Amino acid sequence: MNSGRELEETVVAVNRSSKVVKGGRNFSFSALVVVGDRAGRVGMGYGKANEVAEAIRKGGEQARRNVIDIPMFGQTVTHLVESNFNGARVLIRPASEGTGLIAGGGMRAVLDLAGVRDVLAKSLGSKNAVNVVKATFDALGKLRTRSEVLAKRDRKAL
Repeated sequence: MNSGRELEETVVAVNRSSKVVKGGRNFSFSALVVVGDRAGRVGMGYGKANEVAEAIRKGGEQARRNVIDIPMFGQTVTHLVESNFNGARVLIRPASEGTGLIAGGGMRAVLDLAGVRDVLAKSLGSKNAVNVVKATFDALGKLRTRSEVLAKRDRKAL
């Protein structure tokens, strides 16, 4: 399953929420974790617990179960793709070699761990880290291989 490369883990966001009870406040934590092998495989997980470390561990486990493969052309994505999730809109555009990874926030972490080196990405609308990362995963899931794109356009590869 692991295709020879170890998955790296990055914590994108940690949130604290509180519940008011008779004796005071009970705090709980949630953590958004992204894993990837920097070679076209990336996953996302969201863990919740009463301790930060436990939330991160749970998020990492969930991320390893939700790994997807991304079709790439060299070190960039195969085509322009857009996606929305709860008000967060993302735009991912292929770029020429040497452009670098131009993306912000949670998108940058996802694309970096996926192994994308040359891409132009923009987050529009909501800046909520969880929604931006989920929109990014939705967009990456919409990517098609270069051969699929060319076949749909009735073209042949150069």
